[in-house]
Amino acid sequence: MNSLHAAVLGAIQGFTEILPISSSAHLIFIPLVLDWSESGIAFDVALHLGTLIALCIYFPQDILHLTVNLCNGLFRRDFGSQSSRLPFYIIAGTFPAAIVGKLFENTIVEMFRGSPVSIAILLIVFGLLLAATDRIGTRQLTMDGVTLRSALLIGVAQSLALMPGVSRSGVTITAALFLGFRSETAARFSFLLSLPIVAGAAALKLGELAVHGIPEGELKILLIGVSVSTVAGYLSVAFLLRFVQKYSLSLFVWYRVLAGAAILLYIFPAF
Repeated sequence: MNSLHAAVLGAIQGFTEILPISSSAHLIFIPLVLDWSESGIAFDVALHLGTLIALCIYFPQDILHLTVNLCNGLFRRDFGSQSSRLPFYIIAGTFPAAIVGKLFENTIVEMFRGSPVSIAILLIVFGLLLAATDRIGTRQLTMDGVTLRSALLIGVAQSLALMPGVSRSGVTITAALFLGFRSETAARFSFLLSLPIVAGAAALKLGELAVHGIPEGELKILLIGVSVSTVAGYLSVAFLLRFVQKYSLSLFVWYRVLAGAAILLYIFPAF
């Protein structure tokens, strides 16, 4: 892998992990089309770290408040306010994806990595689901409306994102809109819910990296990947949170449908 490939993949990770268009679909299909070699464990760690750093830079106050309220809940048994319960809702919402990921992630990734048709179909289907909930959702609930039930349901939806083409942010925003949350709340809760998952994924891959070590001469490539992923991720969070306050999510729906159609046309050019 050269520096240009690292920068391109870092940008793809940063933008597509945050926007509801599926990072895994892009990171599987684009290198396949361009005939690039697989990135390897070390570079995967760099990309996940970049996304995590972007979220931490954008949400420092949220992370601080969640941490303080988590400690208050654990040590003082203070659960009297919504803010004191929110970190526990986020933890509860993380469990479904964590369990499914632990049991089936490798199987799912290998199954879909060799099936671009499935990725294309999932891009289109979950794009249409996003369009439906964006249109029919009541959009009344704010962060104060998050409950254990809604957090678990959104968490179950998040577990579907292990399938490339679904999109973690896309499916959690879809679930939140279906449950009646405002678009900006759905996006914000999606990002907060992603923190434990992204951190956990980075930690697991760091464990693998500790076993295998950093390949000789790849430090520069890793730094490029993590840097570009961080910048792209930060810009994507800022863009999406502002975008959903003013516009519908149809832009991303159209992108998903067209991307899925483009993949199918690439695979079946006769059609």
